[in-house]
Amino acid sequence: MRDYDYKNIEQIWQKKWQDSKLFEITNEIDKPKYYALVMFPYPSGTLHVGHVKNYVIGDLVARYKRMKGYKVLHPFGYDAFGLPAENAAIENKIHPEIWTRKNIDTIRKQIKKLGISYDWSREIATCDEEYYKWTQWLFLKLYEKGLAYKKKGAVNWCPKCMTVLANEQVVDGKCERCGTEVTLKLLEQWYFKITDYAERLLNDLEKLEGWPEHVKTMQRNWIGKSEGAEVDFKIYDSDETLRVFTTRPDTLWGVTFMALAPESPLVEKLTKSENKEEVEEFLKRVSLQDKFKRTATEAEKEGVFTGTYAINPVNGEKIPIFVANYILLEYGTGAIMGVPAHDQRDFEFARKYGIPVRVVIDNPDSPLNPEEMTEAYAEPGIMVNSGPFNGMKSDEAINKVIEFLEEKRIGKRSVQYKLRDWLISRQRYWGAPIPIIYCEKCGVVPVPEKDLPVKLPRDVEFNPTGQSPLLYHDEFKHTKCPKCGSDALRETDTMDTFVDSSWYYLRYVNPHDDSKPFDTEDVNKWLPVDQYIGGVEHAILHLLYSRFITKVLYDLGYVDFEEPFSNLFTQGMIYKDGAKMSKSKGNVVSPDDMIEKYGADTLRMYILFMGPPEKDAEWNDQGIEGVNRFIRRIWNIYQMILGKIKDVKVGDEVEVESDQEYEIRKLINLTIQKVTSDIEGDFHFNTAISRMMELSNELNKYLTTVPEDKWNIELLRYVAERFLRILSPFAPHMADELWKELGKEGFVIQQPWPTFNEDYMKEKSIELAIQINGKIRDRISVSPDIDDENLKQLVLKREKVKQYTDKKEIKKILIVKGRLVNIIVK
Repeated sequence: MRDYDYKNIEQIWQKKWQDSKLFEITNEIDKPKYYALVMFPYPSGTLHVGHVKNYVIGDLVARYKRMKGYKVLHPFGYDAFGLPAENAAIENKIHPEIWTRKNIDTIRKQIKKLGISYDWSREIATCDEEYYKWTQWLFLKLYEKGLAYKKKGAVNWCPKCMTVLANEQVVDGKCERCGTEVTLKLLEQWYFKITDYAERLLNDLEKLEGWPEHVKTMQRNWIGKSEGAEVDFKIYDSDETLRVFTTRPDTLWGVTFMALAPESPLVEKLTKSENKEEVEEFLKRVSLQDKFKRTATEAEKEGVFTGTYAINPVNGEKIPIFVANYILLEYGTGAIMGVPAHDQRDFEFARKYGIPVRVVIDNPDSPLNPEEMTEAYAEPGIMVNSGPFNGMKSDEAINKVIEFLEEKRIGKRSVQYKLRDWLISRQRYWGAPIPIIYCEKCGVVPVPEKDLPVKLPRDVEFNPTGQSPLLYHDEFKHTKCPKCGSDALRETDTMDTFVDSSWYYLRYVNPHDDSKPFDTEDVNKWLPVDQYIGGVEHAILHLLYSRFITKVLYDLGYVDFEEPFSNLFTQGMIYKDGAKMSKSKGNVVSPDDMIEKYGADTLRMYILFMGPPEKDAEWNDQGIEGVNRFIRRIWNIYQMILGKIKDVKVGDEVEVESDQEYEIRKLINLTIQKVTSDIEGDFHFNTAISRMMELSNELNKYLTTVPEDKWNIELLRYVAERFLRILSPFAPHMADELWKELGKEGFVIQQPWPTFNEDYMKEKSIELAIQINGKIRDRISVSPDIDDENLKQLVLKREKVKQYTDKKEIKKILIVKGRLVNIIVK
């Protein structure tokens, strides 16, 4: 019996797959297409088994679909720009490209060891010039359409390092590098106008029937549609107005203050000189607070008076304007009208700063006294102190109030979204340069397409402060205006890495085309992606941005579909010792170590066996040992029978004699059915593997209890061929090795997926209860196909039955199919 030399077997077959270009395809669609895509990784180091999970799931789907007759596009690449590479450059004095390429090489080797069936000829990395040339092209297309623009935005600023910090670089309000307190600073930055697409992004979620509902809910909440009114409050002693958005225009008569978000550009504009020092101190303190924690419902409400007042347009009252920590710039206009009696956060703020509380919506069951209120009344009620609307039901009055505002030209009906425009500027080196030039004569000038890519210079030095070296690279920074030829300056910001990943699924179709980002005809054949697989942590931003970019390209005529991903699967995490795997926790499980110890097929099979793949799962060393025993049992079964069955020919039918043989034939067909339905259904690969284990146990039992000369060789050949086909997507190396040993040529993946024979799946016999007047008196085993007349005759001939029916009148015989026979006698 040949030993299971998994190391040698896996190396041999991986080389054969590579040499034969087994998984490489053309863009000619000569059979049904299937685009199977797994979210590409950020190459920050080596992969652990948690990362590997989605690649294994994706590979199983891709292999299965090939066997089902599809032409499968299954590519791979790297989301290779980003801050970690730049941090590594500073810390290790190594160029980020060198660090990134080294990690890419490591990940590629790890993936290949797993036997993943990628078309490596389509491999991409977003840091390649041939890729980011087209990321810059995409920017230009949005710019031409008016969807890319520049405005002032608040950023985290380290005054000592003189640089912008990402949120993750701010620790407890301080710069992670130097420990200096971080401040907010307004910088001119580039944005994509995703808000123009908010309604389409929201409505089209209904089309995504193949997406998990919880992911769609997350996107709906992020977009955050609200219907209400925009109202203009005149600034006291000024021609300026302050616009707010409210979903409760029925409470306008209860406004007793206004509040601005700390990040709002209006703060500086509206703060009086005598209040400036106090406001700046407040802004400094707020900048140290986490934005989402400070705006949480339970957080303490804090603010400061700007010294400026506004006029309430519905009653002419003069009301103070504050800056408040619980206001978000990202929602509405970044300013709110404070209605303490009817909004809990406004109520808490007003009580703290002695601001009046005015009831304008009364509780019909218990009239409100503002002096006695301990919380806001936010329910519908009867309008009071509200001029012409007194006595109306508040929920019915909302539309009337909006009509009133429009008639008076002090407001208008409005729909607002929580979704903000996409800030794409990064004050970093390791990203795609924004293709914009600034000319004193011509202003903002986009780089002509013929001059793309705007290349990152490689001869750069990284400042320990983290400032982008592009700021000090004269050759990069200084250029000529493409319009007038005058001296000009390049934009030194680079693009958010989400821009790189927002279109990569299109580039895989034509990854090496230097004349265009993709061929429209080819992309329209392959897209949308049939199955997208990745972590739920990308449920909002990456997926939303990809949907936005696809819609823009659709509007521009580059693609004929509006949604990039037809079906989405979000896999759960793999935990170790109850925690997410990380080097700092010392609980990382290396796929390389597992492959060395058990083989790639065992690791693949165990990852798929851990539980429903959408759920989180705990890594268990004993679990992978158990799966390894299963893999070896399969190997040993084939070693026992190969010599007997190698030259045997069988078709789609096979005869059996014993009950044990009948059970094995039934079980292989049930297994094919189960594995097929689990892959086609909810990806419950764990239950598919359980059924395979059941079959292997039955086979092993047959081979060890029946004498060798009594084996049904045709049945064993019938089972052996079919089992390897369903095993192949799970354990492809072993499947191909045993397929060869069966005397077969080629690869299992080139074979059609097996079908099941329903006639072979029936029970050989079933046991029925026999009742006499409702009481069980006997049992009988019969064929499941027996007809009612033959069943009645068999039952009436039985001795036990005769004891109760002789010399009695049989009034009726009732048959419940597959369960019982009830004889009614008198």
